[in-house]
Amino acid sequence: MHWFYLALGIVFEVLGTVCMKMADGFTKLIPSIFVFVFYGISLFALIFVLKKMDVSIAYAIWASLGIALISVIGIIWFKEPVSFVKILSLLFIILGVIGLELYD
Repeated sequence: MHWFYLALGIVFEVLGTVCMKMADGFTKLIPSIFVFVFYGISLFALIFVLKKMDVSIAYAIWASLGIALISVIGIIWFKEPVSFVKILSLLFIILGVIGLELYD
């Protein structure tokens, strides 16, 4: 069950970050409110994960997969520039997460 909460936490962390971008410096009310709602849900889920998983592993997975997902969303949705180095770096993040889980 802790993997479900971790996935939920990652999804809501990414949603919070997307809303942060859409809030335009907290000048747009609805996305600004959702920043706090989504980050709150994300941290709430992470609290349950930490009951069963080491903080060093849980937080590393939560943060790194959030970074990777928001990077992909930035490229696709927000039309951010993409390069070979950016793609390679994202692959290293994913490999790092896999390594943390396999060799824990």
